[in-house]
Order: sequence, then C-alpha cells, then structure tokens
Amino acid sequence: MKTYDGEDRSRLYMVIEWVDGRLLRAILNEERRLPIERAIHFTLQICDALDAMHKHGVVHRDLKPENIMVDATDRIKLIDFGIAMKEDARRITFVEMSPTLGTPDYISPEQVKGQRGDQRSDIYSLGIMLYEMLTGEPPYTGSNPLAVMNERLLHDPEPVGRKRKDVSPQLEEILKRALEREPRNRYQTASEMAWELEHQEQVGVDEASERRPILRGMKLPGARRMLLYAALALAPVAIFVLMMVLARR
Repeated sequence: MKTYDGEDRSRLYMVIEWVDGRLLRAILNEERRLPIERAIHFTLQICDALDAMHKHGVVHRDLKPENIMVDATDRIKLIDFGIAMKEDARRITFVEMSPTLGTPDYISPEQVKGQRGDQRSDIYSLGIMLYEMLTGEPPYTGSNPLAVMNERLLHDPEPVGRKRKDVSPQLEEILKRALEREPRNRYQTASEMAWELEHQEQVGVDEASERRPILRGMKLPGARRMLLYAALALAPVAIFVLMMVLARR
C-alpha cells in the first residue's frame, strides 16, 4: 500500500506489511508429508489468492513453498512477487532464464520451452506443491536444474497413490489435471481447481486407465528404446545449446 507524508505530499512512501509466521518450506522440511486435510486447506487458500490475482491479470510465475507464508492459525499469504507480470507482458525467453523464468522444481513445461506463462502456469506450480505436500518430495528430480526441467517435458509424474495409499482416486485425478503438460488440458482457472477440491465426490475418475502410462515404464522395441534413450540423453544438451545461441543474439 502506498501513502503520502502528511506534510510533504510530493514524497511517496511504500508501506510493507509485517507477516508473523513461517514459510511453507520450513513446515515441509520439518514434517515432510502433511495430513491430507491440511494440504488441501493450504491449497484452497492458495487457489483463492491466485484467483484474485489472475482476475486482475497478474501471474505470479514463481510459486513455491519458499513463497508461501503460513501464520499460527494456518492462514497463508503469497509473498515475493519479484518476477510477477501482467499476462499481456512481453514474452520471456531462455536468454532471461535466470532469475526471471522461475524455479526448476516448480516451473511449468511451457515456461521451460521459453513460452510466456499465464495463469495456468501458476496452477501447474500449485499442483507441484500439492504433490510435495502429500508425498514429501516434488514429482521431478535430477542431477541439475536442466535435467529437472527436461524431465517434465518427457514424463508424467509418478501417481501420488503409489507413494501414499490414503490418497483418494478423486484427489489423484485433481492432481493429474493440475499437472497436465499441455496448458489447455489443465484447470483453466484456480477457482475450477478449488471447486473440485471442495466437491471431490463429484470428480470423475477414469478407472480404466488409472493414469497415462509413465514413459520410463513403457515397453518399447529394442531400436525404438535405443532412440528414446539417445533423445533423453541429448535433450539437456540441446536446451543448453539453444540458450547459448539465444544469449549470443
């Protein structure tokens, strides 16, 4: 909130709110997996905050547990809008990858590709956080940031139900939709995700597929399997070369 000095109205001051609490990251470091009800409680509040932002055309673009403050009553506040932007702002490319592109563990696939993120990118990041709150770890890991980002371009996350048996099929379906690689297949608004979290009994579940096959577990003929391994090995190199070319330009 901005305010003016009472005597000199030509001077402008910024008032910063003091929030007494601790980061969601600290809670996860301490407790690892959260009770399902508490994880949903946090997620619903984040959905409400995102919905308010998105209705004003603002995208956070760097949602992660380090940017969620939790007070003593488990109320949350989003913080650190350092790389937030209006949806109609200019496109972000790999040239500006650090620090404006986001955090590797939580960044959306379209941002990895250098596309401009929109409100669905925030929803993807929220899905990553919900997955971590339920399992104690993010769905994608790797030896370096490029490997982590590349992983989400090629694989679906391991179903959360394989890591935690008390997660309902409906909640897993909600996570699946939030973590769709294609933005058009995700929740289009945070309020849509919140509604399904609050009405899980009405969420349809595709029991026949139980999820799309995880690429790492697929059975492929020998030649195709070798080509797949080669592509996976070269993908981080290709991304690095693209970054260098763009940087020189």
